[in-house]
Amino acid sequence: MRDSAATRSRARIGCELAIAYALIMLVIWTPRPWQRLLWWIAAGAVVAISAVSFNGLKPMGLRATNFFRSLWVPGAALLLAGVASVIAMQLHTLHLPPGGPIAFVRTYWAYALWAGVQQLLLQGFFLSRFLGLRNGKMSAALLAASVFALAHLPSPILAPITFAWGFAACLLFLHYRNLYPLAIAHAILGVTIAITIPGPVDHNMRVGLGYLTYGHTHRQAR
Repeated sequence: MRDSAATRSRARIGCELAIAYALIMLVIWTPRPWQRLLWWIAAGAVVAISAVSFNGLKPMGLRATNFFRSLWVPGAALLLAGVASVIAMQLHTLHLPPGGPIAFVRTYWAYALWAGVQQLLLQGFFLSRFLGLRNGKMSAALLAASVFALAHLPSPILAPITFAWGFAACLLFLHYRNLYPLAIAHAILGVTIAITIPGPVDHNMRVGLGYLTYGHTHRQAR
């Protein structure tokens, strides 16, 4: 009976993963205006699935424990951002929003929030469920990083970066069990990509269908 219950549990987890990821990929690869509708459907599905199996905020990393111990992670991201910015200055690719620090915050605050949501999805939803499939920590981290990177295709820049970051972030999460420093680091690294890599090169960090249609929509906007 225990094996049967375990099998049903793994089947349920597999279903949750498949439904959530299929909806996310549909959002990424669906044109507007249908994309906006699918976005709300996908968000609602993820929230509903999470609510049904909700075990509290702490398992999702939304806690104070180990916050200060893991602050070196956003510190390392800041150091990397500084190095990347210096290189971009030398290559004349650094592009900051005009208007100083206030304009910078206005431009990127929404992305910073979205970075936190992505980390919550990666660790709080996908990684926890891959662990629930009775995978080892390393294989669960690899699986979570892989689905994270696949969601950033066909970008040849974002896909490998998100795989490397996703894998590292999952291992760090399993060690510290605190999501906040990872969300901060994600925001720092994402903004760094935005200000150091020209839009025509990374298609303004678009993924999926948006990446493929970047040139067309960009010309229309002009």
